Amino acid sequence: MTAGPGDAVYYACGTTLFLVCVLKLPALLRRRRDPLLRSAFLLLLAGGCIMFLAAPDSIVAVNRLSGTTNFAAPVVYATLIAYSGASLLLIIHWRPAPPEQTRRAAFWCVTVYAVAVLAVFVLFRAGRTPVEQITLFDAYYARTPYIREMIVTYLVAHGVAALANVVLCGRWSREVRGSLRAGLWLLVAAYLLHVSYDVTRLVAVGARWSGHDLDFLIDRVSPRFAALSAFLGALGFTLPLVGPRVARTTRAVHQLRRLTPLWRVLRDVPTPGAVRSSPPWWRTPPAMLLTSRKTALYDALLALTPYCDPAVRDLAHRAALRRRDAKVSAAACADAAMIVAAVARQRSDPERLHDSTNTSAWRSKDLIPLSLALASPVVQDLLAHRRAPAESSPS
Repeated sequence: MTAGPGDAVYYACGTTLFLVCVLKLPALLRRRRDPLLRSAFLLLLAGGCIMFLAAPDSIVAVNRLSGTTNFAAPVVYATLIAYSGASLLLIIHWRPAPPEQTRRAAFWCVTVYAVAVLAVFVLFRAGRTPVEQITLFDAYYARTPYIREMIVTYLVAHGVAALANVVLCGRWSREVRGSLRAGLWLLVAAYLLHVSYDVTRLVAVGARWSGHDLDFLIDRVSPRFAALSAFLGALGFTLPLVGPRVARTTRAVHQLRRLTPLWRVLRDVPTPGAVRSSPPWWRTPPAMLLTSRKTALYDALLALTPYCDPAVRDLAHRAALRRRDAKVSAAACADAAMIVAAVARQRSDPERLHDSTNTSAWRSKDLIPLSLALASPVVQDLLAHRRAPAESSPS
């Protein structure tokens, strides 16, 4: 059956798959009729069972508990076939296709792999395996009637599903982008490792048929393919599910960081009539924090409108153009200079307002360029030379 990496590796991989399976359980209970979710849950469950059952210590335990020599062999092989069928079934439900075609393909997938599972137990029952084999069952019984057929059955069933999934995932990956595409390519790599697992074991079995000994392919090479493929498979199925959420969170965190300079300037601006809330960052999703931050910034900018002086903006805009800044950057620099000056005016003389009824307070459509423009040399130069509204507009 399996060996090489050791029990710890199998149990670690199995535990990982079971943890992902547990994370999926609440969604499965809410959407019991979702075939895609059921297939994913079955796949993760079967994968975890394989990793636990294929560990050498588990093989010995199953044999002892069953009271039948080598009974772990059909148990592991049947579970591996179930995993293969579940993985193919998941791709069938996952990949966009007409509903009737999906139902027909799913029916044949379940039927064929159910028959293969049954065949494994029937063939094991018909054959004889009197000598217990923990790691070299396939090689030791490669010539035994019925048992050799059982071995070929599970390897072919597993290999066919893996090859089918390589083709399906490879074709689908050319039609999508982002985390789904990355996940599909990870699945392609995982299923290619499945194929490598089957090929190495078939080569070793074929060598026994011809009187040669390549048993190291079974107990030292193929188990490494199995462990790595389980990890890549779990990652490949998980990435498209968590990828978009991680991407949204990353974008929100990045935008929050870029808005920090503007927030430092405006956070103390009084905003009468606006309800400001400061949700705790440690238990608030970044997307909600970003929305709250943007709302507070817009409220502060609106409160500064009466203190904004277009003359400061025009002066800063001309200075930015002289520095050959892009038009967007020049506009953002001009608005940033005007807003900083408006903050200073509000703090020093809150009763002194500017008549801006016919002029919009700022022209920038996005807060991020406005925030980044605060570090512009134009804004810094204007502040250094004290070009505040009181100096640039008539009294």
